[in-house]
Amino acid sequence: MDAARKISGMSPYLHPKGGRASEAVEFYKRALAAEEVHRLPADDGKRIMHVQLLINGSSMMMSDEFPEMGMNVRPMGGFTIHLQVDDVDFWWQRAVDAGATAQSAPQDMFWGDRYGSFRDPFDIDWSIGGPVKG
Repeated sequence: MDAARKISGMSPYLHPKGGRASEAVEFYKRALAAEEVHRLPADDGKRIMHVQLLINGSSMMMSDEFPEMGMNVRPMGGFTIHLQVDDVDFWWQRAVDAGATAQSAPQDMFWGDRYGSFRDPFDIDWSIGGPVKG
């Protein structure tokens, strides 16, 4: 296994509802400059069994639902995926331009980061933090 495929630490594993994993991959490529590392299509030729993406150096994985294997998607709970970046405004605007819904525009926060948030088309909440400008 090459270094790009090596997974360490914590990595989110998403299951977009309704057979939308391929659509999600393409969104994350546009919105977050995701790099597709590995894709394993399902035997039906329509769904994704597994895909690994790299986003800003971190791994994120996903697959479609497979109810015939006991893997049903549950309703989303309360969570946010946080992404630490070098330019919050750039990353936030690219995501919104790609179709994410703005939740809070980037602003300088009391804890010392610049911070913004959005919801992607798959009902995942994201926060983006990074250095204060200037």
